[in-house]
Amino acid sequence: MTTALTGAARPRRLATLRHSAVLAQRSLLKTTRNPGPLMNGVVTPALFMVLFLYLFGRPVAGSTGEYLQYLFPGILVMGAGLAGMISTGSAINLDLKNGVTDRFRSLPISRTAPLLGSVTADILRYLIAVTVLFVIGLSLGFRVHGGIPAALGATGLAILFGFCLSWVTVFIGVIVKSAEAVLAFSFIAFLPLQLGSSLASPTDTLPGWLGAWADVNPVTHVMDACRALLNGTPDHGSVGRTLLWSAVLFVVFCPLAVRAYGRQE
Repeated sequence: MTTALTGAARPRRLATLRHSAVLAQRSLLKTTRNPGPLMNGVVTPALFMVLFLYLFGRPVAGSTGEYLQYLFPGILVMGAGLAGMISTGSAINLDLKNGVTDRFRSLPISRTAPLLGSVTADILRYLIAVTVLFVIGLSLGFRVHGGIPAALGATGLAILFGFCLSWVTVFIGVIVKSAEAVLAFSFIAFLPLQLGSSLASPTDTLPGWLGAWADVNPVTHVMDACRALLNGTPDHGSVGRTLLWSAVLFVVFCPLAVRAYGRQE
């Protein structure tokens, strides 16, 4: 009996993955017709990098070259999910509002597939954004001191965290009634997560209240982990904390999003 149940569960899991891949392709086709979210995920981090570099480079680090080595890993995290997460939940919300979800429910597919497909498509968008940011960063003078394995590791960590964090906005997109409200909630969350971190300067240089928040902010741990990998410096446990935070976000918000999505009428 146990063997039969296990054998039946495996095809269902494979079917869910196959359906998710098809719906991810649908999401990517939508991006080709409306590249706005992808452009936002690339342009916003690139603008932050250029502006911060020439506004704070000399005051903070004494030179733009040295500051770029500090700044770029944080911009990488921004490009690998934080900027794009604003549009993730709104896309789910629009599908619910426009009746697309009702069509999905009439098909013999898993209830998880539309959500997983949308988030999986975001991974490719993050890869494109990270590639463009690396090209811009290298052209400005950034150098990867940890070598190619370190660059791949930092990219993987940033994208993993972005993937897990996107389930928060997916959950918001399911429970909130309008896409405008989703964008408002996501943007409000984006600012303290992104700017209240070690993005522009070390946390010990921030005011007491802001430094306390930055020290517990999971985005700070991701940025510090990527900074350690790319610059070849000790990580002080930031890689482990990044993996822990990613697991917590996924384990908590993925089931919540799927359950809330299943209850929508």
